Amino acid sequence: MRLHIPSKILVASALALLTLTACGRKPAPLARPPAEVGVVTIATQTVPLTTLLPGRTSPFAISQVRPQIGGIIQARLFQEGANVRAGQVLYRIDPAPYRAAVDQAKGVLASAEANLVTMKLKADRYAELLKTDSVARQAYDDAVAASGQAAAAVQQAKASVQTAQINLGYTDIKAPISGRIGRSTYTQGALVTPGQTDALATIQTLDPIYVDLSQSSAELIALENGLAQGRTHKGGALSAKVKLILEDGSTYPLQGKLEFTDVTVDPSSGAVTLRAVFPNPSSTLLPGMFVRAEITEAVVQNAILAPQQGVTRDPKGGASVMIVDAQGKAQTRPIEVGQAVGPNWLVTKGLAAGDKVIIEGQQKVQPGAPVRAVPAGSAPSRRGPPGGAQQGRGRP
Repeated sequence: MRLHIPSKILVASALALLTLTACGRKPAPLARPPAEVGVVTIATQTVPLTTLLPGRTSPFAISQVRPQIGGIIQARLFQEGANVRAGQVLYRIDPAPYRAAVDQAKGVLASAEANLVTMKLKADRYAELLKTDSVARQAYDDAVAASGQAAAAVQQAKASVQTAQINLGYTDIKAPISGRIGRSTYTQGALVTPGQTDALATIQTLDPIYVDLSQSSAELIALENGLAQGRTHKGGALSAKVKLILEDGSTYPLQGKLEFTDVTVDPSSGAVTLRAVFPNPSSTLLPGMFVRAEITEAVVQNAILAPQQGVTRDPKGGASVMIVDAQGKAQTRPIEVGQAVGPNWLVTKGLAAGDKVIIEGQQKVQPGAPVRAVPAGSAPSRRGPPGGAQQGRGRP
């Protein structure tokens, strides 16, 4: 027995079946937009190459105060730790025996001068008598010789007086240089002798003050090679300015200048000594302090700098960056870098002016993937989920 189904029911069933089939299909996936990355466009510039070198301060001049004669110290005429000037009297040795020596030498000189007058008159008188053969020739010669000996004795006596006066002057022990004097190792009443081992005190000139720096010979060779190949140029003459950084990390307010570079490499450290001089009017710098000096040694023309945050290294130490190529795709570019210049690396090979280096969002892209490049530091665009879909809980 055949059932008769109306055509309207068949059409409605077919439409329902099509609707159920369409609802059971998964929607086609939407294409993901290119990842947004922050880039820096490379440009050439002139870059000064600075070197930070360790060093220690040393006095501009140093002198040990020592006695040049022996005697008892009568007085100490300075305050320990004070500034003294050249020629200032520091100690006084008992001058009495040396005054007596001066008086004695003057007496000997007076006697010698009186004897010279007598001998000279005698020689003159014998010369007149010799003309008339009233005196023997030998007697005349003896008188002339005696006169010469008397003149020599006068010269010796004058030298003795001068020596005695010099020794008397040495009873005032004076500062040989200007500077700050340290502690006194001898007190009033102490016996001192010339040539003694211990100095009475030490004076150091602290304004200006030297800073002795150490630089490895390898760095100097690399610098010279760069100059020879034309990659770098001299940063200036030996009078170039030097900035000083103290032990606590603060910057010394006054600039110094480079005096000279030593011509000998220390075999124990492989370093060369550079000496800079700094003004030190307030005595902030003291001998023996550890400091660091920033020196501009060379200048690179048309230098290329890459931000350090955009440079990665492989396990072997090789450096690379990710760039955005002309097709708008991310690509890995191996590079060679030199020294750090602030927050950047000095790139010696691998980049050119106009290259766009990715420094933000590298972790979101793979080599060859299309990207949307925006200037680094730009605020990211606030877009909703793809297709305009909104997140949240809705009605079933």
